[in-house]
Amino acid sequence: MEYLSDRIKSLSVSQTLAMAQKSREMKAAGIDVINLSIGEPDFHTPDDIKEAAKKAIDDNYTSYPPVPGYADLRQAISDKFKKENGLTYSPDQIIVSAGGKHSLINVILSIVNPGDEVIILAPYWVSYWDQIILAEGKPVVVNTTIDNDFKVTPEQLEAAITPETRAILFNSPSNPTGMVYARNEMEALARVVEKHEGVFIIADEIYEHITFSVKHESMASFDFIYDRVITVNGVSKGYAMTGWRIGYIGAPLWLAKAVNKLQGHFTSGVSSISQRAALAAITSKSDSREKMRAAFLKRRDLV
Repeated sequence: MEYLSDRIKSLSVSQTLAMAQKSREMKAAGIDVINLSIGEPDFHTPDDIKEAAKKAIDDNYTSYPPVPGYADLRQAISDKFKKENGLTYSPDQIIVSAGGKHSLINVILSIVNPGDEVIILAPYWVSYWDQIILAEGKPVVVNTTIDNDFKVTPEQLEAAITPETRAILFNSPSNPTGMVYARNEMEALARVVEKHEGVFIIADEIYEHITFSVKHESMASFDFIYDRVITVNGVSKGYAMTGWRIGYIGAPLWLAKAVNKLQGHFTSGVSSISQRAALAAITSKSDSREKMRAAFLKRRDLV
């Protein structure tokens, strides 16, 4: 007899990870298969980042880290936000977590009450749905079409917002479509949200460094909606560091404090060695990130 909680029984297995496992099994069986399931760059982590991790071990970064992340890493992320995204987040507004997925569930658990609606823009990354269910929220799917490049319109978004809406999961660049919203399109959506007090935008920007013809813009760069945007990012995609499990958020201070409290009961912080590697990545002067992007562009142009 299995005595599982209703919460766990309501969750499905991560389909992304299940497909990735199936691909590994097929490869082990000698089957030639191309794995398009999981968002993982097929590059090794750059050498300067690996060396920073080795040095962290030698320097005995082996104790419990601060729950929100090391101060110098959060400062580096703050500087990165300012330089690359035009965003002002103090280190106290930044929480480092065990990957972007962990950052997302931290935010959702911190602002979503049972029965609250969270809008998802389809097509969407499959874990969004189950993370909302885990928080006992109600996923509300807004479908987009290829005719509009899989982008939601202001009219669609307005129609989906109700008095029960708590948040909108906004993913640009998009997983799985690769679509990127232009700045004027984002502003139009932000103006819709501005009218609805108590509705937040959770901006998943994990793919920001893998863009080609359209410049990535951050939703929090609009001053009129800044206080209601939570920016989620990490080092997994841009630096080929998926296994290091480092994500982070920039958020209003009151929410950062709440996420810090929650994370303290879950993980007691994030791998100290991974954090030192992430610091090296974010402050790196290497051109490895641009070389990876150029390789992705070459592959895209073959299709």
